[in-house]
Amino acid sequence: MKDDQCIFCKIAAGEIPSKTIYEDEEFRVILDLGPATKGHALILPKDHYKDLFELPEEKAEKVIRLAKKMAAAMKENLHADGFNIIQNNSECAGQTVFHFHMHLIPRYEGDKQKIGWIPGKPSQEELEEIRKEIVGEA
Repeated sequence: MKDDQCIFCKIAAGEIPSKTIYEDEEFRVILDLGPATKGHALILPKDHYKDLFELPEEKAEKVIRLAKKMAAAMKENLHADGFNIIQNNSECAGQTVFHFHMHLIPRYEGDKQKIGWIPGKPSQEELEEIRKEIVGEA
């Protein structure tokens, strides 16, 4: 299943050139054109899924295995000191291209990247209420 208007569908299909570092029948892994660090790559399924919630379970499992494989190769070959693996869902969460993709970002001591969030300070009571909402006990 492809979306003719989706740029990542076109890249994954090879219709738009990319710096591909891995490809199989289901996925293409490319270097990001606006990298956070050296080696920043994207895992793209060749089929179109808007986000994690549309991605079938078996594809999600394969994405995680592929992310682990690629991260290990990039860490070794690029001599990265650490790694961020990021996947955004919906505009408010930072998704800008609505084709499921996972960012693989090698990290280097002193790379000056800031990838994170401002930690909240919920009380134990607030955490318990949230826990109940999530598990359906509210």
